[in-house]
Amino acid sequence: MMVAGHCSLLIGCLLMASAVAFAPSNPRRLSQTVSSQSQLRAAPDDVDFMASLRTRMDEVGDRDTKLPLVVLDSMLPRQVLKISVSNPVFMELIRTRLVEENPCFGMLGMARLQTGEQVHLRSGVEVQIVGKPKVLDDGIKLQLQATRRFRIDGDVENAKEGWTEGRVRFLDSVEEEAKEEETDGIMLARAMSKARKLEPLVDQWIELARESERQPGQIDQLLLDLGDIPDDDEPSERAFWVGALINPIPAMGVALEIRPALLTAQTADQRADIALRGIQNSIQHMNGSKKLF
Repeated sequence: MMVAGHCSLLIGCLLMASAVAFAPSNPRRLSQTVSSQSQLRAAPDDVDFMASLRTRMDEVGDRDTKLPLVVLDSMLPRQVLKISVSNPVFMELIRTRLVEENPCFGMLGMARLQTGEQVHLRSGVEVQIVGKPKVLDDGIKLQLQATRRFRIDGDVENAKEGWTEGRVRFLDSVEEEAKEEETDGIMLARAMSKARKLEPLVDQWIELARESERQPGQIDQLLLDLGDIPDDDEPSERAFWVGALINPIPAMGVALEIRPALLTAQTADQRADIALRGIQNSIQHMNGSKKLF
């Protein structure tokens, strides 16, 4: 809406500038010219055009900040999920997003409180439908890859098609850490120090995890999906990468679940700490020095 307002103001200014630039020296003719310009701005075609423009701007704004939301699993950026879908509403959502050439929606998970109660997270990731879904006899099979993180910004509502939608605010680690550096540079430096400790632990974890693969090549495929580990001067992104590594989809059963904690953490230091403790505990579990369960 704000962008549309600026467009209206800009168009009005251009019309006024045009009237002055081409105004005749005769005051009477100037009055007639300005009057003609006013009538031009008020013409029905222009009103219809502006209404159409505002509608398109609103649609663009909704596309950028409003997402269909699916509660299925907590995912972290870069993670890949392969699923078969038979739920009619979910299938209609997939078809609709593909027709609209906007193959993305929001993915949320659940968190268990200390009381044992499970609650829906308000922090999640945007997931992209990768490739073309495969039609099955009883549903569709598709692959999803997590991209941007987001936090639900306000209430959620039911769309007329049956699924849930919500206004979201996308989160960027670079911007978050830049603000942290302005307010508490020492804490950010501490996060980077913890992030540096992660890389040698990753090598240990991979070596041990190869012995616990559910299927041959699982770790190699996981590393291919995740790509290179982010630099240690990107502590949040490195923490998310480690979380995606030790909590793969499907789960390997070699680490505690840390993805909800990473998604809801407020600072880079918190995220680095969660990832560091998570991978250390997983290594101890796999080498037998301290079993988790």
